[in-house]
Amino acid sequence: MIGIVIPAHNEEQLIRSCLAAVQRAAQHVALRGERVETVVVLDACTDATCAAATAAGAMTLTLQARNVGMARAAGAQAMLARGARWLAFTDADTVVSEGWLASQLALEADVVCGTVCVHDWSPHGANAELLKVHFSETYSDHDDHRHVHGANLGVSAEAYREVGGFRHLVCGEDQALVAALVAAGREVAWSSLPRVVTSARVDARAPGGFAGALLNAVAQRLAEAAASLPTVVAAT
Repeated sequence: MIGIVIPAHNEEQLIRSCLAAVQRAAQHVALRGERVETVVVLDACTDATCAAATAAGAMTLTLQARNVGMARAAGAQAMLARGARWLAFTDADTVVSEGWLASQLALEADVVCGTVCVHDWSPHGANAELLKVHFSETYSDHDDHRHVHGANLGVSAEAYREVGGFRHLVCGEDQALVAALVAAGREVAWSSLPRVVTSARVDARAPGGFAGALLNAVAQRLAEAAASLPTVVAAT
């Protein structure tokens, strides 16, 4: 069985699209009918995320932690208990491609670190084009990259268990897991083959996560632009 884990905090606006894409990926012909189960880990949700996830046929777990590391770990443990041989992780604001799971498994590695792309930069308003250019200039969307995203990550059950799984970190839990797997000598595929589209939202759910990194990039570009302006000396 393949287990998909999706942490969520008040994601009623996006979870339906996420789960619809996951369902399409679970039916890919290359999986040869292998069972795929999905769990949405509801972390301190106060909206209709639970109802939407249940209506889409996903399992749900409920936490009151506001800690993405704990949420991913709880979801992974639930999938392992149900017999998962492979764990695939994404985020509630992400839409995976139809070949997402098939691509992860085809790489035949212990760990698969995929890339992300963004189609809609409009949440950043007047800074949208600036951020789009920054992302295209600085992000490595190709094989042999070194990005780690919880929105596009896969790991074998055996390797996950060996390193003790996700640490209970409020951010950086994905990087910590991959670092532990690398230290354990596990084979990592740094691949752009498993495709996902994630959001460029400005309301970061995890401090230091992707949304926070985008906001920092905007601030950096604005500061660089301001520094390049000529200095005007007032006449006396």
